[in-house]
Amino acid sequence: MSKLKDEIAIRRTFGIISHPDAGKTTLTEKLLLFGGAIQIAGAVKSNKIKKSATSDFMDIERQRGISVATSVMAFDYKGKKINILDTPGHQDFAEDTYRTLTAVDSVIVVIDVAKGVETQTEKLVKVCRMRNTPIIVFINKLDREGLDGFDLLDELEQKLGLTVTPLSWPIGMGQRFQGVYNRYEKKLNLFSPHGKQTKEETIEFTDLSHPDLEKHIGEAAAAELREETTMIEEVYPQLDVNAYLKGELSPVFFGSAINNFGVKELLDCFIEIAPTPLPRITEERQINPEEDKFSGFIFKIHANMDPKHRDRIAFLRICSGVFERNTNYLHVRNNKKMKFSNPTAFMAAKKSVVEEAFPGDIVGLYDSGNFKIGDSLTEGEKIHFKGIPSFSPEQFRYVENADPMKSKQLAKGLEQLMDEGVAQLFTKDFNGRKIIGTVGALQFEVIQYRLKHEYGASCTYEPVNLHKACWISYDDKEKFKAFYDRRKRDMAKDKDGKVVFLAESAWTLKMAQENFPEIQFHFQSDF
Repeated sequence: MSKLKDEIAIRRTFGIISHPDAGKTTLTEKLLLFGGAIQIAGAVKSNKIKKSATSDFMDIERQRGISVATSVMAFDYKGKKINILDTPGHQDFAEDTYRTLTAVDSVIVVIDVAKGVETQTEKLVKVCRMRNTPIIVFINKLDREGLDGFDLLDELEQKLGLTVTPLSWPIGMGQRFQGVYNRYEKKLNLFSPHGKQTKEETIEFTDLSHPDLEKHIGEAAAAELREETTMIEEVYPQLDVNAYLKGELSPVFFGSAINNFGVKELLDCFIEIAPTPLPRITEERQINPEEDKFSGFIFKIHANMDPKHRDRIAFLRICSGVFERNTNYLHVRNNKKMKFSNPTAFMAAKKSVVEEAFPGDIVGLYDSGNFKIGDSLTEGEKIHFKGIPSFSPEQFRYVENADPMKSKQLAKGLEQLMDEGVAQLFTKDFNGRKIIGTVGALQFEVIQYRLKHEYGASCTYEPVNLHKACWISYDDKEKFKAFYDRRKRDMAKDKDGKVVFLAESAWTLKMAQENFPEIQFHFQSDF
């Protein structure tokens, strides 16, 4: 038992979230550099060297420079086992990010110093706040001109509703950027913009009133730093780790990920204060990590991570007990036993087989189509993890087969992509036509691209005028039949066979709700 406790104590599982282009993938890379997981940063953006970031492994991501799929990376640092989930910042993939947030214990939010808090960040932080997830903020790109430090802190408080405490503070910005003062460790870190991946100059500086400060950063900057740190002491609360763990206080760090500056301070503080794996709520009861018996849930499915092999990987978050290779576990939804001969752990794009894994770990299970998002695996107990929904899509198109010879491939490709949660598929009862619904327009391109490159199938889209897809529930069968007969042309099934009403407009939906008060209309699938 004590081994399980020790393993839990050294684990930190967190997600990195941000608006696109705030530098999230670059930060992930630098964290991996410190963990020795990669030897060279791929974020070199010069034209001579076109290296892709380590964590972007799908072709379409490399072409567009955005992270579409959530990547999982694990590394060791200072005796701690760290699991990072890098999430797509692009709003069209928000649903993937929401689900990923169910699998982490804390998050790091990356903010671009020039743009401040952006809309996508607001939405994602809102989800974290609903769950009281502990948040650390990293303000990135200090080597560029940006907003004033205090203005940024105000924005974090007003737009994100966070109570903040700056643990490091910038000395100048953009052209005048000289480094950061690390309040957490009482050290002065001087920045040299040579872009090399070497250690920055760190000077112990317990007392900022010491005259040596001028030698390092000049008189004007020294006076400004003293004035600003005094103001911080007066205005912002001290770091209270318990308040942070409850999601009530957010430490803030400043740096420049591309120059590898300020990242180590963030990581060193993070491993000290971030939570170990937390309990998870199921419909039946709370699951604690220290329990003897293994349990976990699937929060993501990713097809064809290795284009050479037609495989799907289901990502399993371990919630309690010890997961072991070649051991029979119960797949709760299918009510059947399964065992896994080659479960994998992830070091960015490299994978290795694991013998055992502990709470907080993310394990990849090769999947031939058994899993759906939200599935539970246990040693036998029937539990259902909560809070991993599908949302009502906002964009719809008919999907047509462009190559009649390849209809099997198309059907298989669509089924697998839908299981991954890339989008949702509705089949109309009236004529059997298939409609794809997504949260954003970019998914349509991703689906078309992946069907062609991974399944050898081609599809075309036709516009369809729809406002919302709503899941239906009812108590009175007669009332449902009356509703169904009247709205037959608007009825469909989702991929799990659940009844869905496809409303053409907000008005149609309103009328349906008014005319059939006994029918419940739901905007997410886990009603």
